[in-house]
Amino acid sequence: MVATNDQWITERTGIHTRHIVDKGIATSDLAAEAARKCLAVRGIAASEVEVIIVATVTPDMLYPATACLVQDKIGAKGAWGFDLSAACSGFVYALQMGAKLVESGVHTKVMVIGADTMSSIVDYKDRATCILFGDGAGAVLLEPCAEGEIGLVDYHHEIDGSGAHSLYMPGGGSLHPATAETVAANMHVVHQDGQAVYKFAVRKMAEAAEMLLARNGVTGKDLACFIPHQANKRIILSTAERLGLPLERVVINIDRFGNTTAATIPMAMQTAMDEGHLKKGDLVLLASVGAGFTVGTTLLQWEM
Repeated sequence: MVATNDQWITERTGIHTRHIVDKGIATSDLAAEAARKCLAVRGIAASEVEVIIVATVTPDMLYPATACLVQDKIGAKGAWGFDLSAACSGFVYALQMGAKLVESGVHTKVMVIGADTMSSIVDYKDRATCILFGDGAGAVLLEPCAEGEIGLVDYHHEIDGSGAHSLYMPGGGSLHPATAETVAANMHVVHQDGQAVYKFAVRKMAEAAEMLLARNGVTGKDLACFIPHQANKRIILSTAERLGLPLERVVINIDRFGNTTAATIPMAMQTAMDEGHLKKGDLVLLASVGAGFTVGTTLLQWEM
């Protein structure tokens, strides 16, 4: 459908495989499945979940919120929740929202989900975007730390709206409601200025990570694990090098899943656990850059 090949894609992005949902499967389906698996690992019923936050840019529909659909599908009776739109930084933003709800003492079990069905908004005739994105979801459950545990240490988030038109979907909102004309103009798919996004991501992911570490008196050498947003392998390696991190401490699964937007970091957290990267007490850094532009970093101590 486009003029490309496996070698070209691999050399520029590090992506070998992407997963695409079957027809009729929506973001809420992926999110609900991730939530069920998370609850099974924790060994609790969905009825114990108090809040559901879903980070996504591909909701099933503009409203109701995907969180409402997930709540119903998993049977989390009595929970409340909402969606959060911050593109590839959505999960780390939602993580902090959930953490603050727990820190406030109001809630003790907050489900945070990153889920996106990017195949629903990708133009498969556009080589600049179709090679990058896949579908996926991941979920975590936030609870108060036990005595002596630390959990989430600190975060640094920022946005730069001047880059809004470097990665965006122009159609379907209040500015350009869906019409026959907007569909004909291909306005309901992802549009990207790849060079602008790449340059911003390379610079800002490293800057934000360095700022967060310095504020907490930590260096890359102190980190047991770095879990970055999986957008481009070259961006990940550049950030790791700038932080002085050896490759064995960097979690990379972009080769298997591509860029799943808000799902990349929770999915990479699962990869980190599966590959034995994480143990109790480890200092872990999460970092992301996304459309908007959005930037998010989180420093945490692994307490599982």
